[in-house]
Amino acid sequence: MSIDTIIAVIIAYLFGSISSAIVTCKLMGLPDPRTEGSRNPGATNVLRIGGKKAAIFTLVGDVLKGVIPVALAKWYGFDVLSLSLITFAAFLGHLYPIFFGFQGGKGVATAFGCIITLAWPVGLSLAITWFLVAIIFRYSSLAALIGSLLAPVYTWYFTNWDYTIMACFISLLLIYRHRENIRKLFSGKETKIGQKSKVNSLS
Repeated sequence: MSIDTIIAVIIAYLFGSISSAIVTCKLMGLPDPRTEGSRNPGATNVLRIGGKKAAIFTLVGDVLKGVIPVALAKWYGFDVLSLSLITFAAFLGHLYPIFFGFQGGKGVATAFGCIITLAWPVGLSLAITWFLVAIIFRYSSLAALIGSLLAPVYTWYFTNWDYTIMACFISLLLIYRHRENIRKLFSGKETKIGQKSKVNSLS
């Protein structure tokens, strides 16, 4: 692994560690999302405690945390393996941000930003999957979980094995971060889209 790759991976992780939810709430004078609502620093929880404007800022910020480092890495001309590591580092930064006590969100928006920048057909397929599942079943978390399960399949179909292995790790972490949502889905306690929610998944 080259020095350039190591530096880029570290920068990607640090960039991903900037919590859009926490920064947005601080700038808008809102409570820390880690202490209110579901206590998850993501767009859905920010929507709950701060409204649509704050949630949009958070969501856009989370997506850009994936888009910017991956886009810069592609522009620089890193090889496939390096791009895979940089992509995963940006995603991991969101989940476990060094700047905020490693208390991050669930990773859906940042993972989407990473993947659609790395390979837009994969990102587009995931977006379509999310919307179809969300429309049919009305569960945001279920849509995120099914998208997570299909991410490696889409990546394998449209790209290569290096990206597919990276997508598998992202998928496993997304599922792990949604473990509480999985329990609630099986127990029938998960909240549907449009209802007052106690959980979040777009983060």
